[in-house]
Amino acid sequence: LRFSCRRGGGLVQAGGSLRLSCTISGSTFDDYAIGWFRQAPGKEREGVSYISPRDGSIVYVDSVKGRFTISSDNAKNAVYLQMNNLEPEDTAVYYCAAAITIASMILDKSDGVDYWGEGTQVTVSS
Repeated sequence: LRFSCRRGGGLVQAGGSLRLSCTISGSTFDDYAIGWFRQAPGKEREGVSYISPRDGSIVYVDSVKGRFTISSDNAKNAVYLQMNNLEPEDTAVYYCAAAITIASMILDKSDGVDYWGEGTQVTVSS
């Protein structure tokens, strides 16, 4: 499984928006659930949102609900993370990830991930 993650990250002021995207190849797109994780300096990597292209299931962690939107385009084998109303606490390196199920990424966190995409830096200034 291979990821091609567009450099959708960058520097933005609080309240601003960014869109991250990843294109996945090397497997049937809906064989895997896809998650977006992030890691801030000195902190553990954490999952923020997950999607199952197979059945459309979506999960958000509480800290991003109402601000982030995950979506997939099955025709393009792509997954997106639209991030609105960004806060300084969202500053981190963001990673796209794949696992057999959403549950494995939620329950086992980073250990439940089978494949990682490259990270992209998101910096939110106050």
